[in-house]
Amino acid sequence: MGVLYLGLYLTALGTGGLKSSVSGFGSDQFDEGDGAEKKQMLRFFSWFFFFISIGSLMAVTVLVYIQDNLGRRWGYGICAVAIVLGLAVFLSGTSRYRFKRLVGSPLTQIAAVVAGAWRKRALDLPADPSMLHDIGAAGGDCTPGEKSKKKQKLPYTEDFRWTAEIEGSALNTRSLLAKNEWPFRVLIGSINESQDQFCKPIPLTASSCHLISSFLDRAAVVEGDAAVEQSKWRLSTLTDVEEVKQVIRMLPTWATTIMFWTVYAQMTTFSVSQATTMERRIGSSFEIPAGSLTVFFVGSILLTVPAYDRLVVPAARRLTGNPHGLTPLQRIAVGLALSILAMCAAALTERKRLAAAVVPLSVFWLIPQFFLVGAGEAFTYIGQLDFFLRECPKGMKTMSTGLFLSTLSLGFFLSSALVTIVHRVTGESGNGAWLPDDLNKGKLYDFYWLLAALSVVNLVAFVVAARGYVYKEKRTADDSTTHVAELHEQSLPI
Repeated sequence: MGVLYLGLYLTALGTGGLKSSVSGFGSDQFDEGDGAEKKQMLRFFSWFFFFISIGSLMAVTVLVYIQDNLGRRWGYGICAVAIVLGLAVFLSGTSRYRFKRLVGSPLTQIAAVVAGAWRKRALDLPADPSMLHDIGAAGGDCTPGEKSKKKQKLPYTEDFRWTAEIEGSALNTRSLLAKNEWPFRVLIGSINESQDQFCKPIPLTASSCHLISSFLDRAAVVEGDAAVEQSKWRLSTLTDVEEVKQVIRMLPTWATTIMFWTVYAQMTTFSVSQATTMERRIGSSFEIPAGSLTVFFVGSILLTVPAYDRLVVPAARRLTGNPHGLTPLQRIAVGLALSILAMCAAALTERKRLAAAVVPLSVFWLIPQFFLVGAGEAFTYIGQLDFFLRECPKGMKTMSTGLFLSTLSLGFFLSSALVTIVHRVTGESGNGAWLPDDLNKGKLYDFYWLLAALSVVNLVAFVVAARGYVYKEKRTADDSTTHVAELHEQSLPI
């Protein structure tokens, strides 16, 4: 048993390392600055998932047959040989791969920015963001070989700033400072238009203004002599701060995709349990194994990926004008919508199964829910992969992939939590229990309806978050050309 557990733990460890790195490494082989290569990278995500699904199809068909008829040692042996061959092919291309230089741990960077911002929480923010420490500035990050040398300078954004408005008389100003005992200490002042100097504070009773403060930006506020090199825990570059902001921008999408994988979990649990109670015979002798119904699930993925690439993308390109068809967030939204339809189909099928207690219902009635979730996975998985790899800061691809993959595990955890709650509320057996051991005496359809309702709420939350999201490419282009002009032309009524 010890050898078995060791093998299982090593498999889990290897899978975790592989999944969190292979997609990011694959995207590194494309130059995002080259239009042709960037287009190829977007297709890479689709076909990467397509070939993963082929492997899954082989596992639930060929390997299952070999294990059932020749023994598990043959199944494990074939897997081991395939892994060795795959590793050999991978290593053979080492001289041709593009390797991105490491820029340090992203977790350390996030911690340093938050720690620096907290330590300087009582300091004033400069009126001009260009006064914040950044790449190329005098000081610690400009020596050869430093991390900042390997990063692309990012423009300043005003995300995660808290604003309030005080009504009063109107007076044009060009800038305003906000200062506060944590988190806000208000100091209202205006800048003299001709001399760029702060005037005396204007009384609150005679002003109308926006009080602006930021937490994360304080990590880039220079203390003392700017020419003296400082630790990253004391002074972060503005680019480091902007990268942390970018990670935070991605969190709403991360949170609202967990629910899809909760729905996905039902395909390998309750849907399989449904299949065991249904008619699975084909002809007089062959019976479909309940666990092999995932072949329909994987099959729908294999159909959806090329159909999307060949049919949906050209149609969406004509309708939206987007050369890539659907955006990553639109693809995720389609996947979430398909998961809702899948739960509705599953609930209706379960009601029909219970109504046909005398003559068992054909197992093929489960195909719609497997097909819808499989198609939904093709949209959601590829959309998530594209989003988290394209939108993450450079140097954080592995962490971003891990963030994406964590939605899968959290979805299964949420499924288990919901089952536990349903058991406590409705009971694990007896009259009224939704999920008893004997599904013929339960109300599994109500559980499916519950998942459908939660998925609808989740989709609404996702759409709200997605509508306010600006893609990194567009935001970088817009900010670099308009931010300075807006900063100097804006007038605030006081």
